[in-house]
Amino acid sequence: MLTLRRAMHSLPLSLVFLLLVPTSTVLGEPLPYRPFRPNFTSVEPAPYRRDLERRADDSYRTLSTASNPDWMKKLPDTTPLASISIPGTHESMALFGGDLTQCQENFGASADTLVAQLNAGIRMFDIRLRIETNNKFVIHHGAVYQNANFDDVLNKIDGFLAAHPTEAVMMRVKQECTGEIGSCTDVSGQASFVDIFDMYRDNSPAAQRRWWQPSVSRSSAAANPNLGDIRGKIVLAVINGPQGGRTNQYGLAQFSGWNDGNSAFVQDNYNVPNTGAIATKRDQVRRFLDLTNSADQTKIYVNFCSGASVFAWPDDVAGGAFGTQGVNPFLLIYLGQGTDVHAEVHRTGVMMMDFPGGVLVNKILSFNNRLAA
Repeated sequence: MLTLRRAMHSLPLSLVFLLLVPTSTVLGEPLPYRPFRPNFTSVEPAPYRRDLERRADDSYRTLSTASNPDWMKKLPDTTPLASISIPGTHESMALFGGDLTQCQENFGASADTLVAQLNAGIRMFDIRLRIETNNKFVIHHGAVYQNANFDDVLNKIDGFLAAHPTEAVMMRVKQECTGEIGSCTDVSGQASFVDIFDMYRDNSPAAQRRWWQPSVSRSSAAANPNLGDIRGKIVLAVINGPQGGRTNQYGLAQFSGWNDGNSAFVQDNYNVPNTGAIATKRDQVRRFLDLTNSADQTKIYVNFCSGASVFAWPDDVAGGAFGTQGVNPFLLIYLGQGTDVHAEVHRTGVMMMDFPGGVLVNKILSFNNRLAA
């Protein structure tokens, strides 16, 4: 007898989506969290049950074992942002909707999870926004409302940076809704996405305190800063439209080509068609990490460790499945190896992860020791 989860892997994507996501959410109305819970029955073979339940390890689903709230303090103000090894999270607030949509450990709605990530040492966030009534942004992953709004994000980061003024945060913002099956639809009759973003920038007290202003101009992109320029601030890396292209000149100038998937300084091969293809994703992460260390050292490289499909869910790709090693444990091992095994790694760039473990976060941060004053 198959578990529900195994059965879901055999269904078409459109049917899986309709089974997992409440209909009114598909139509654009955010709903309270009603999670999909696979039923791991006692008749399922024990090895398969253990695989589904995912035993946490140093690289995966153990974020709270890391505590690095002030790790930037030891770095000189003159340190280029591009030189810093930065742990980040993909779909940073994707907590609700079941295994197909959850990408991070749940430490609380209303952006409480961001606070847990910040305390662990995460310094880049991937924030996905839907236009709601009254010209407001709410957080979505596809069609699923994530029980938070953009004010929550700004206010929680504001509170953290007030308590930890030596730190800086990077953010990628994406307009989430495409109106297609599996996505959300923005509420009609509202201002444009960029106009609403500017309303937050100009009217939110938290945004006024925390945005690094050169990065949030619609008409002029910013050069890559040094750490001393951005302590206590949020640096906007890019705003991406619903199809992935860059929106206006917001963000850092080097990311002018940040589109859907890969670009000059971004690896985001997010389509992992099945669990067997996790090995390909691991290699893409590795090759981009090698590029990060051999290419232009004045540029920031953003390496997405995440990926998914109906046949390889986010936790499969991150933690591993059916005997295939996940990206997170692979990365922890790779970063721990020396030049006798592969080319030197002296910086990681920005590593955007799903379900990162605490030891993996610590390992990424250890590459900053060479920069310390």
